Amino acid sequence: MPGTSTTLDAEWSFVLTACSERSREEKTARLHALSRAPVRWKLLFDLADHHRTQPLLYQALVGIADAVPPAEMSALKHLYQTNLHKALFLSRELIRIADRLSVLGIEVMPYKGLALAELAYGDIALRQVGDIDMLIRPQDLPRARAAVRELGYTPHLVFSKMEERAYLKSGYECAFDGAAGPNLLELQWAIQPRFYAMDFEMGGLFQRAATITVAGHAVKTPSSEDLLLVLSAHAAKHVWGRLIWLCDIARIMSLASLDWDWIGSQAGELGIVRILRVTMLLANRLLDVAIPPAAQANLSEDAATLSLVEEIQMQIASGAEYNVESLAYFRLMMRLRERPSDRLRFLRRLVFTPGPGEWQAVRLPAQLFPLYRLIRLSRLAARFVRS
Repeated sequence: MPGTSTTLDAEWSFVLTACSERSREEKTARLHALSRAPVRWKLLFDLADHHRTQPLLYQALVGIADAVPPAEMSALKHLYQTNLHKALFLSRELIRIADRLSVLGIEVMPYKGLALAELAYGDIALRQVGDIDMLIRPQDLPRARAAVRELGYTPHLVFSKMEERAYLKSGYECAFDGAAGPNLLELQWAIQPRFYAMDFEMGGLFQRAATITVAGHAVKTPSSEDLLLVLSAHAAKHVWGRLIWLCDIARIMSLASLDWDWIGSQAGELGIVRILRVTMLLANRLLDVAIPPAAQANLSEDAATLSLVEEIQMQIASGAEYNVESLAYFRLMMRLRERPSDRLRFLRRLVFTPGPGEWQAVRLPAQLFPLYRLIRLSRLAARFVRS
């Protein structure tokens, strides 16, 4: 998707309005006004697809169907129905996998994707689906991986025993292909790779889990408070590059039952208060969601937040994406942390934590496995020189 610019302002306004937390009446009036100007419908649909918001756009445009050319409305309806069919298929797979793991005594929590669509939108059709994300405990990975392989899922990567032990400490997910396509399932035993230095405690996430229903089947998913923190960290990792991530967070922010005292305390322990404030301000500016007074009271402000919001808001609107292996990206990840100790932990882990890239680049015998730290350091240095 090419970056938005002044030539795409009308289409960007359409997407923002369709996804906003305004009332239905306000949305309809605003969309009617926007439709009076020339609209490039294909560009609009491509923009919505880039931001994973096509279902929300369709839902909003139904209210002004008379202002949309019939052929364009039909095309968007087809995309909406295609997404719904995929959501139903993935729902069946999610239940099949969850049931199988449950029989084996493996605790699992679907999150993001379908579970998030149910919790935040109340309808799996309203969130553009991609894959199935499931949280598990680290010690359960070998059995869970064997179980999903029996269900027809094949892991992307195969590790030696030594590599797997290291990856369980430094990595966070195992991706699987299915008969219906690549990367359909991700089993995650951590929220992010270890080098990001956001050490969510998996046991606590499971203890605080909520129960929701996906396609008539009860499943556990992280609590709304945990989700707000987890999704903010995930969006920050990707520099908030998809509007749907802010849509999810805006929906959760609007829940009256949120315990902002706990959220503020937990964000402080994790060292992600700045990330959470940036996320909420972006949702407020782009999607018109109110920041609750309790959130303001429990999340301390700092001078860096507003400048980061300005910078990232322009980045989102431009459609440009960060190179997540560039020096500029790593500098931004450090600027997003309010505590010097977290910046140092991030830098130390980034430099000295080897992973699949190093293991695949150079094959060392088991007795020399510790030398991968030096290989990591040299590969990073070469990458930074090039950038």
